[in-house]
Amino acid sequence: MHGMVDRPMIARRRPLAFNGAMLGIACMLAFAALLVMRPQLSADMSDAAVLNRILLVDSLLPRSAIALIAGAALGLSGALLQRVLRNPIADASTLGIAAGAQLAMTIAIGLFPLLIGLPREISAFAGGLAAVLIVLALSWRRGLDPVTVALCGMMVTLVATALSVTIILARGEYAMSVFIWGAGALNQQSWDGVISLGPRLAIGIAAAVLLVRPLTIMSLDDKSARSLGLALHSMRFAILALAVWLAASVTAQVGIIGFLGLAAPHLARFCGARRTRQLLISAPLAGAGLLFLTDCAVQLLSPGFTDLAPTGAATALLGGPLLLLLLPRLHSAHALRADGAPLVRRTLIAPNRALALLALGFMLLIALALSVGRNIDGWQAAIGGQFWELLPFRLPRTLVSATAGAMLAAAGFIMQRLTGNPLASPEVLGVSAGGGAGLTAALFLFSFPSPAITITAMTIGALIAFLAMLAISARGDFGPERLLLSGIAIGALCMAIVTVVLARGDLRGYLLLTWLSGSTNRAGSFEAWTGIVAVGLLIPLLPILRRWFDVLPLGGGVARSVGLPVAISRLLLSVLAALLTAIPSFLVGPLSLTGLIAPHLARLVGFRQTGKQLAASLLFGAMLLTLADWLSRMVIFPYEVPVGLFAALIGGPYLIWFLTRKETKQ
Repeated sequence: MHGMVDRPMIARRRPLAFNGAMLGIACMLAFAALLVMRPQLSADMSDAAVLNRILLVDSLLPRSAIALIAGAALGLSGALLQRVLRNPIADASTLGIAAGAQLAMTIAIGLFPLLIGLPREISAFAGGLAAVLIVLALSWRRGLDPVTVALCGMMVTLVATALSVTIILARGEYAMSVFIWGAGALNQQSWDGVISLGPRLAIGIAAAVLLVRPLTIMSLDDKSARSLGLALHSMRFAILALAVWLAASVTAQVGIIGFLGLAAPHLARFCGARRTRQLLISAPLAGAGLLFLTDCAVQLLSPGFTDLAPTGAATALLGGPLLLLLLPRLHSAHALRADGAPLVRRTLIAPNRALALLALGFMLLIALALSVGRNIDGWQAAIGGQFWELLPFRLPRTLVSATAGAMLAAAGFIMQRLTGNPLASPEVLGVSAGGGAGLTAALFLFSFPSPAITITAMTIGALIAFLAMLAISARGDFGPERLLLSGIAIGALCMAIVTVVLARGDLRGYLLLTWLSGSTNRAGSFEAWTGIVAVGLLIPLLPILRRWFDVLPLGGGVARSVGLPVAISRLLLSVLAALLTAIPSFLVGPLSLTGLIAPHLARLVGFRQTGKQLAASLLFGAMLLTLADWLSRMVIFPYEVPVGLFAALIGGPYLIWFLTRKETKQ
């Protein structure tokens, strides 16, 4: 019997050892190719041999060592997070740890430059730990459900990134370098980084060895773990602190290495790691190998002594496809309902009168934004000649905000009707990020693209992202989990493309950074007329398609039975939604969440009929973004908060409330 037990164990271990050996051989071959093909100074230069040796010893070798160490630390961090949370997509990127660490460091450097002498690990650890605690607190009511944790992590990342961008734009002389560094550059000029990060990895591995038994017990359910004498909450917090510390140490040293902590444990399992001890050994090795091979590829494909892209940004390109591959494995213990829209507590008796009141409120808000403001003497209402003097400055950005809000609300309305899912919106589903990828492509193809080229490229990018999301989530009948997570995956992939350009630090990166912030302070007559013309051409199409909006949420089978061409109608609505997303994204950036909130407000107020609900959504969207733009100019006068950030700070908590309220549970 003993032999019968041992033989299967050997059969299981052999593939793991074999795959590990193959990964090691691949790393050695890549390093050999790098040594042979590395750029060198011309031999006819004086002291070329000495300088080439310095480049080898003080740059290439420590860079390779830091890649191995950072990859191992992130692999171990991801394995700990996935095991302690029982979440297959947990890592520093999906839980907001990396974004929180970067925000804390940006605050320290951008707002308190005198603190630059303090160790970066302190602020990075504090920011990362605060981010993950916020995510866990938000998802605690649902038992740390994997889907809820991922979505709350997305929202924390969104808000933290928006705040980082705001600080960078406000204090660019200090913080722009933080954003470039934050893309995950492994370039080294000495062995200091290796000396700093190496001992931290050793401490993490030693602590992980001591945690093998608790982690094995925690793979059971909470009741079984407590029955075996495990102090569950304190042990969970200790393991989380260790994982965050490892990830924050890497972030502080080399920047954000996107999604490596997600990929490494899954690669280890694919290679044969099953038990906790095997996973804690294999995941760091897999992370080290993945980051080392990616860095070697970046160096081999780069011209001369400059990197084609930061290694962290190149690694992040793996995150989106990997999340898409993991979607079938992710199951929610508390599934969201596809019909989990905010419950309509009443139906309006006189919807036309309510619409008239909304329109009146919108006009009053426009009047407020154009006339009331702050100056060095305090609050003032501009009247008479002063009003007409200020009008050329205030009117364009007010029109841009109102038209962009209406178009985003229309796009959200289309997406929610097209998928039958109340959580669909351009920002949540990655469609706005797809527009950013299109903008990035336009900046690469044309140094200074015209507005027409920019809008066209952003429309194509948004359309590709939306169609990809529809194709992926259609397999799950547009269920909330698959829909949202596919949107996160596509958004991560598109934003990784944007990050590659941001990290170059040139004018194109600054243009993308301005777009990310969602600023309207440069809005002029061209932007205002663009918004007006777009609204005048696109919005009137929506009432014509009212029958489609009534039938498509019922499913493809019902739509076909009543003679609706499902494929053509979905394609046309997708193109319309892409246009209604790309133009506002061009005008105000990607972060507003107006497309999510406006249709919800229309339903909450009590608009039930499709046409009335659409009109109310348009008015709510215009009012939300107009109010956000006005407040963004007033709250910290004389400085401005980007309107996209301000609107995201309003919309983010709403989405989190919607995800965690009781009505979304089955």
